[in-house]
Amino acid sequence: MTSPSMTSPQPEPTLTFTPKRVTQLAFVLIGCQLVIRAWIAASNYFYWDDLILMGRGARFPLLSRELLLYDHDGHFMPAAFFFTGLITRIAPYNWALSATLLVIGQAVASLALLRTLRLVLGWRPALLIPLILYLFVPLTLPAFSWWAAALNALPLQIALAWVCGDAIKLYRTGHVRYVFSGTAVFVVSLLFFEKAVLVPFVALAFLVLYLRTQGEETPVRSAITKCRLLWTAGAAVLAIWIPVYLTTVESPVTGYGRSMSTELLHHGTSLGMLPTLLGGPWRWERWIPSPAWADPPTVLVVAAWAALLTTVVMTVRARRGAAWIWAGAALYFLASVVAMTATRSDADTTYELAQTLRYFTDSATVFALAATLILAAPRRRPARMPVAVAAGLSVLFVVSSLVSTVTFVDIWRENPTRDYLANARMSLSQNQDASLLEQPVAIQVLLPVAFPNNLASNVLAPLPDRPEFSTSTPILLTIDDSGQIVDAEVTWTRRIPEGTSNCDTRAEGPTELPLDGPLTGWEWTVQLNYLASTDGTIDVALESGDAVSVPVTQGLHSAFVRLVGHGNSVKITPTTPDLTLCFGGGQVGAVVPTSAK
Repeated sequence: MTSPSMTSPQPEPTLTFTPKRVTQLAFVLIGCQLVIRAWIAASNYFYWDDLILMGRGARFPLLSRELLLYDHDGHFMPAAFFFTGLITRIAPYNWALSATLLVIGQAVASLALLRTLRLVLGWRPALLIPLILYLFVPLTLPAFSWWAAALNALPLQIALAWVCGDAIKLYRTGHVRYVFSGTAVFVVSLLFFEKAVLVPFVALAFLVLYLRTQGEETPVRSAITKCRLLWTAGAAVLAIWIPVYLTTVESPVTGYGRSMSTELLHHGTSLGMLPTLLGGPWRWERWIPSPAWADPPTVLVVAAWAALLTTVVMTVRARRGAAWIWAGAALYFLASVVAMTATRSDADTTYELAQTLRYFTDSATVFALAATLILAAPRRRPARMPVAVAAGLSVLFVVSSLVSTVTFVDIWRENPTRDYLANARMSLSQNQDASLLEQPVAIQVLLPVAFPNNLASNVLAPLPDRPEFSTSTPILLTIDDSGQIVDAEVTWTRRIPEGTSNCDTRAEGPTELPLDGPLTGWEWTVQLNYLASTDGTIDVALESGDAVSVPVTQGLHSAFVRLVGHGNSVKITPTTPDLTLCFGGGQVGAVVPTSAK
């Protein structure tokens, strides 16, 4: 019998990355990402373009041209408007529903990418590297957190990953079902975001580069011939879509010179995208109501460039064909920068626009696909990175990304729209006795550049319990900057002078009420103090501008009328037979809360 002290020591258990374990880890990582994304979504609220989409979704029929074919700042996205209109009808301005849909969309995007990674690498440990890059990189944060941007970004990310996977499946099996599924996903993404026109080109490039990693002697010819049905279907879709796009959307090209393009490239690359590949930017800045932008420290920018150049050199030396893969990923990112520069730069553009990252968010999917191809490429030498080193670097990347995520959420949750809409919902439901004059919402909710989508009748259209908005009202109320309805009055920009008789100005036919000075072209509110012989209507206009039909009530009353135009007088035209009115002194100006005068 052997003594226990004489037995040989047992080897320490080692962690083995079996296919089953890699599968488990992949789904655990996706689960962790979705938990984080759920927290991010729960911390946010509707912002800027979200109000435009939901306002239009409430005002127009779901299948109307006015909704589906609306040119939204150069974007053509009928599916986004339809989808938003649908949820607006189900739960107007209900962020819980929208946040849930964001997380579901992210889950689909992550699973679509995992599918393609598995097709290229199998359930090897190397699969976890590009997966972690996509799941946690802060590059996707700004677009995910903004409902309107996510409606563009998530379908595009799904399509990029899914169609690349279908291209591989079609090449391997020849089954036509991958033509149908790939084309269907492409069409859906294209209806959400015009940038999806790049999807079939990315899929073709991905398949060609993949075949190069597999030693295919004629990768271009093989990719084109064996998957020609998929490329033909994509070309047919574009042949239909492009004319519709060109006839629906006014040219969005606004390029503003080489110097601005160079600066936007620098800000988008060095201060925007690159630091996120190390989990940055760690810091964010924001001027409400602008979106947040990356503000990385200089040390992170330098480290990002050093890490990128080192990785490029090492992978090009270690993997065959890596240079082509890097070139493809860089070309896609540069195409995004060019598109942003061409469509979003003008004299008022700030360079921080490129640091908002939402114009490049789909590059995260492309970078993950590129990393997958590099890992699948044959080695030039047998050297391999130790598992402990790869795991350590992955942990550092995730921790760095979580820091950036927390700081982003802290600054992005500063959103005055939440309180504004909550106050407006309650206040509007309690003040339905008289119509409200049309007015813009508070500038911290939507700036005037969004006109006419910033008008209260548009933004608040989804709310069911509210008064109507009109061009005239007998009771002057206004919505203040907090969203509350308060008593209001008209400022004395110009006066309608009082006369010398009991009836200052009699109106039995077309009559002009003189002002004490000229009005420039603008939106003005006229306070008419009148005595009417009977109920009826009158047309009211400035010397230059469209007339507004105003109901009047028998007796002594006031009417507040919103007019657009300019001139030296207010024109009154009774439109009811036998209607006689006497007008006293009044004023023309802007509507302000009573206490603000």
